[in-house]
Amino acid sequence: MTNILLIYTGGTIGMRTNDQSSSLNTVNFDKLTSFIPELKKTNLIIHHASLKKIIDSSNMNPKYWLEIADIIKHNYKKIDGFVILHGTDTMAYSASAMSFILEGLQKPVIFTGSQIPIGARRTDAIENLVTSIEIASSGKIKEVCVYFENKLLRGNRTVKINSEQFEAFISPNYPSLADVGINIKYNLSKLYKSTKKSLKINSSISSDVAILKIFPGISEKVVKSILHSSKNIVLETFGAGNVTDKPWFIKQLQDAIKKQVFIVNCSQCLIGEVSQGKYEVSAYLNKIGVVSARDMTTESAITKLMFLDDMCNTYEEKKSLFIKSLRGEISN
Repeated sequence: MTNILLIYTGGTIGMRTNDQSSSLNTVNFDKLTSFIPELKKTNLIIHHASLKKIIDSSNMNPKYWLEIADIIKHNYKKIDGFVILHGTDTMAYSASAMSFILEGLQKPVIFTGSQIPIGARRTDAIENLVTSIEIASSGKIKEVCVYFENKLLRGNRTVKINSEQFEAFISPNYPSLADVGINIKYNLSKLYKSTKKSLKINSSISSDVAILKIFPGISEKVVKSILHSSKNIVLETFGAGNVTDKPWFIKQLQDAIKKQVFIVNCSQCLIGEVSQGKYEVSAYLNKIGVVSARDMTTESAITKLMFLDDMCNTYEEKKSLFIKSLRGEISN
């Protein structure tokens, strides 16, 4: 018999409409699977766990990521696959973070959720959950993924793009790991396999990261305040990694880097990659030490920096690991 552990963190999937107020309330987790009689027909043993405190995913933070990791660690030997029920708003961040926290993973960890509560008509929760469980029991997946609306996506390649449609997530720069129709078709050549065979929990996660999103007319005051607010900055730039070449902007970047602020260049475009120096306006970024995130998502860049910050002893060590694919989050 295959053992699957459902880990409930909160989110729309575990809610139902209050008949009196019409607001959404959390369903008792023990009763959640009662909405899914299909699970009783499978040759699986379904186990349950949850965070000590069920949360809206907008309140997700590293403390809860480590609590999820701890649940996985303590059940790792007896469980064949893990399905994490999570709110959609921060699911891409959590899936990215868990890919770095869970080193040497040899079992599936699949995040899923829904746009409509499980107790509502037309809910997408049942299909997402049932298929996630089926994929987790297949024995084919050994990485952190997101399953949503007929697509299995690498967790650290995923972004949320829609708050109204069922197709809420995409993997803009990496193929889907499986496509679900009448059959589940796995893209076997694209699956990640860790070379390490034993699970290690990387529990040191820093929150010393900030995002500086560039826009036309951004002021020196704003740039300076953000660049000096953290020792790790994700610079969200235009197109292929372009930013203004105004002297004051270059100076602010140089001053921050001299103070060992680690700055990475992510494009505001979902599809494509940063080609730092392709255009003259961004050529100076290479010279002053800004690091290209290439085709990484912002969510992945942020959580990777959170992972690397306490782990790396030097600026150069952080740079060498950031530009390297650790869990399939960046193209080689």
